[in-house]
Amino acid sequence: MGEWDLLALLVVALLAGFIDAVAGGGGLIQVPTLFTALPEESPARVFGTNKLSSIFGTANATWRYARRLEMPWALALRTAIAAFAFSFAGAAVVDWLPKAVVRPVVLVLLVGVIVYTALRPDFGKAGLLVAERVARRRAVLMGAVMGFYDGFFGPGTGSFLVFGFVRFFGLDFLRATSAAKVVNLSTNAAALCYFVPSGNVIVVTGLMMAMANMVGAQIGARAAIRHGSGFVRWVFLGVAVVLASKFGFDTLRELGFT
Repeated sequence: MGEWDLLALLVVALLAGFIDAVAGGGGLIQVPTLFTALPEESPARVFGTNKLSSIFGTANATWRYARRLEMPWALALRTAIAAFAFSFAGAAVVDWLPKAVVRPVVLVLLVGVIVYTALRPDFGKAGLLVAERVARRRAVLMGAVMGFYDGFFGPGTGSFLVFGFVRFFGLDFLRATSAAKVVNLSTNAAALCYFVPSGNVIVVTGLMMAMANMVGAQIGARAAIRHGSGFVRWVFLGVAVVLASKFGFDTLRELGFT
């Protein structure tokens, strides 16, 4: 890998850290850049390096939110524990379930998320009361579903988590993002439990990117806290639109239309 490739990775890691800290979706730009800069590496080593970089930025963003906000710890931790456990199950089915089957489903879900959020201006502004028993069940269920998805496929996990915390638990976008960071931290750690022992991490590159990712995460978390839920909502919509566009293009390409 040349010096320019490394510089590109660092710049993208910084931008990915910012986006991920605000609304999720940093992997949308970081993973494709890693594939471009490291064409000789296996997909497993690319994904492992991405997780090593991302976990530092996610941890930093979580710490920033925890210092400045009243974090929904009970809700976030329940979801995170379930997500950690089920991410292994998702990884286990990679070998026998074609990912091409999942992409159209994810595309439809993303479009639904975008339309629902865009057509409801008050969505994510005012909190709704959710009974404790209901919240516990929903936390475990969402953690299981999103953990499985992240272990198996991954793209859009952060955005789906933010939407889920707003829609099903009544959090505003800012606190939904803070809760999503805790869950993302859990799923990243679960992935690294596989990638590190199996040697599927480029350690030096991953750690250099991690430093840039942390800087981006600091800037992103500060911006989100400073500008509030309205800012997070617009960034969330932007990331979701870009992600849906990518999924749409990939789906059309697999069907032979491009």
